[in-house]
Amino acid sequence: MDFTLGEIATLVNGQLLGEPSVRVRGLNSLEQASAEDISFFFDPRYKHLVEATQAKALLVREKSVHFKGPQIVVKDPELAYAKLAHLFAPAVPRYPGISERSFIHDSATIGKGVSIYPFVYVGEGADIGEEVVLFPGVYIGKGVKVGPKTIIYPNVTILDNCLIGAQVIIHAGTVIGSDGFGFVQDEGVSIKIPQMGCVQIDDQVEIGANCCVDRATFGRTWIQKGVKIDNLVQIAHNVIVGENTIIVAQAGISGSVTIGNQVIIGGQVGISDHLNIGDGAMIGSQSGVAKSIPPGEIVSGTPTIPHRRWLKSMSMVSKLPELYERIRQLEKKAALLEERLDKEE
Repeated sequence: MDFTLGEIATLVNGQLLGEPSVRVRGLNSLEQASAEDISFFFDPRYKHLVEATQAKALLVREKSVHFKGPQIVVKDPELAYAKLAHLFAPAVPRYPGISERSFIHDSATIGKGVSIYPFVYVGEGADIGEEVVLFPGVYIGKGVKVGPKTIIYPNVTILDNCLIGAQVIIHAGTVIGSDGFGFVQDEGVSIKIPQMGCVQIDDQVEIGANCCVDRATFGRTWIQKGVKIDNLVQIAHNVIVGENTIIVAQAGISGSVTIGNQVIIGGQVGISDHLNIGDGAMIGSQSGVAKSIPPGEIVSGTPTIPHRRWLKSMSMVSKLPELYERIRQLEKKAALLEERLDKEE
């Protein structure tokens, strides 16, 4: 598969500096690009790689004097790169139809154009939409609905009555609909609270590998449209995650938290239960959230405080040994001064 630079410039809405008919066959890094590839250069720190690259053309923020070949100048390099990567990314592999070594319950509904690999289990009353791909080891429980063009990678478990939207991607090893962590104490013994709700995942959500999204106690745990979740994320029962929110790896969200739209939650963040995170809030990595966050707020630390204040606090930590020594010297001087005053009296 190859494309002309003219076609690529149109796709990324860029200005082509060079011959439109020049063709490229792949996309690669500056270091690994061949003479048939297009590459990208956005960071001045890698100027030395531009001078040495074998790439036929470059995607750039502004014209580079260090590269003599064709260049495509774009306003938003990251967005342009994402669009270009889609051109060259290999298609998701599909099993031709439904494998005889899969189990499909007689009452399940299977849409047109599905790809169901060997060793898939589809349970009673499940509804699998058109052009869905189910990789080996996928478990689809009783009453589960999966929307069109969704891709579910190997060893994903979707338990009873969960709802999965269209064009969703769920990566390997993730569990959707396991019981929420609900217990009550009776004289030191933990008594389980049955978790009778479901998980609803709306359209165009992507969930990384080895994540857990717990079913609700009642009602639903709800991941709304366009949410992107990294690997190893825990989402507890009755959590609501608003549209186009991003949750980075190893974050843990406790029960009944409501997260607004377009929130960014950094890696290893922990959020206490029954909190509200407002639209557009940003939570720095390794933060511990113990109280609700207003819309648009940027916070960091444990417990969280405004991000700029946290940066100032952290800058002082390295100075603590020096400050401690200064205080000790001042205490010694103060003690000597008090001793002298006592003698004079």
